[in-house]
This record gives sequence, C-alpha cells and structure tokens, in this order.
Amino acid sequence: MAITAAQVKELRDTSGAGMMDAKKALTETNGDMEAAIDWLRTKGLAKAAKKSGRTAAEGLVAVKVEGGKGVAVEVNSETDFVAKNADFQKMVSQIAEAAMGADSVESLKAAKVGSKSVEDLITDKIATIGENMSVRRMAVVTGNTVTSYVHNAAADGMGKIGVLVALSGDNAAFGRQVAMHIAAANPASLSEADLDPAVVEKEKSVQMDIARESGKPEAVIEKMIVGRMAKFMSEVTLLGQNFVVNPDLTVAQAAEEAGVEITGFVRLEVGEGIEVVKEDFAAEVAKAAKG
Repeated sequence: MAITAAQVKELRDTSGAGMMDAKKALTETNGDMEAAIDWLRTKGLAKAAKKSGRTAAEGLVAVKVEGGKGVAVEVNSETDFVAKNADFQKMVSQIAEAAMGADSVESLKAAKVGSKSVEDLITDKIATIGENMSVRRMAVVTGNTVTSYVHNAAADGMGKIGVLVALSGDNAAFGRQVAMHIAAANPASLSEADLDPAVVEKEKSVQMDIARESGKPEAVIEKMIVGRMAKFMSEVTLLGQNFVVNPDLTVAQAAEEAGVEITGFVRLEVGEGIEVVKEDFAAEVAKAAKG
C-alpha cells in the first residue's frame, strides 16, 4: 500500500525515529502504525513507544470520597472554555455526588439529581450552553482508607486528572502522596499480577526480537529477557515503581514503611484515548460556508 507523508510524520512524532526509518517501518508493516513502532523498537530506531491515544476531548474529572468509598467521573465537553464554566462545573459536581450510589455509567445516567436524571440534566445543559457533553467514564474504589488527588484543579474536587487510592490501613497522608505519584507516573496496573497478559506477552515478544538482533545465542537471550522484563515491570506497575517522594524506595517498600498495603487505585485523565480529527483552518471555513 502507498505510505503517505502524513503517516510518516505521525510515526516520526510518535517514535522519535528519522524520516527514512519511519517510512521504511511503515512500508515493512503495510502502514500499521503500532506494528511500525514495534518494528522500529526491534531495530533500535525508536526513542520511545508512545502508543497512548492523543488527549483531545475536553471536560473535567471529578472525585468524591465518603468513608471507605471513592468515585471518579469523567464528564466531557467540546472545549476547554466550557470546562471552565461555573454552570458546567456545578453540574459535574452534582454528577459526582450521584455517582456515589451508582456502579456503572449506565446506572449513573439514570441516577437522580433532584427531580431529573443525570442524562436529562446533561441534555438540559447542552441546550443552555450550546455544546455537546457526555458522561464518558466512572470508576469506584473501596478500602479501609480511600484518598484522592486532583491535578490541574479547576474547582474543588475536579480537574484534568483525578486519582483515587485505597489502603488497607489508616494513613491518609501517605495515601495522598501515592495518589500524587500515580498522577505523575501513570502506572498501568497495581502489580504484575494485575497487568494485562496480552501487554506482557507483546512486550516480551518485542524484547526477544530486539535481543535477537544482537546475534547472541538463545540461552544468553533468555537471560537477557528476564532482566529486561523485570525492568519493564518496575516501570509500569505501581508497586514496582520508584516512589516520587523517595526514589530510593519502591512504592511497595514505602507502603511497608508507612504500615499500610495499597489495595487498589484509579486514575482518570480527561480525554485519554480519544482522538479528534483535525481539519486545517481553510477546510474548516469552507465547510462552514457550505452550511
């Protein structure tokens, strides 16, 4: 298939590879972007595998904690301007309150805020503000102690990133430090046992291909992979990461020193995984002129 300049640019921006290497990777993988990134990593040509979707949707994440339960809710809007609107923020706060009695997005939409359902509340707000909105995600965390943290706060309890942490013991101050760590480090799972097996197998496959490029014997490669996968786990699992408050300790070691066990966490970031198709300004004006 023909590889476009736009595809090459996207791969260059994502991987940090050179133009010709990006083009060759796309050619070798028939234009499959993720496969091309893996091909570049195998050849040692990618600086980083930035595979997460672009954060394009706007809105807010709200967190609320009551006793041993915490909820996080993402409510999207089309523009950041609306996310800064006091009426929108009031609605998000009301939705977070309603989420304390819900266990899924669907049950949250049906939950009541006064005499209206959350879904009707959003519909009314769309009519008032004139911009599309939606409840995209919600998550619940329970534990002996639940703490929260909001990054880039727009108002009390809501911002661009919302984190909840559940602990087995009573140490809210430490829980908040862990929540701040999670906001910054964005771990994929609590521990190796919680990590998606498909993610583990894919990383192992990529590392095997990279190791084989060295030409070393299979017995040596197997030993290399053990070390590389251990490093991978220390980077993507919360308990294995170096604690941002004290990098000499892993998060697991810090929790042990604090006398608690971290039993769960949630991290929601506004718009993660959503990709918005961008038009150039001239095309946008032309489209608007056509009605």
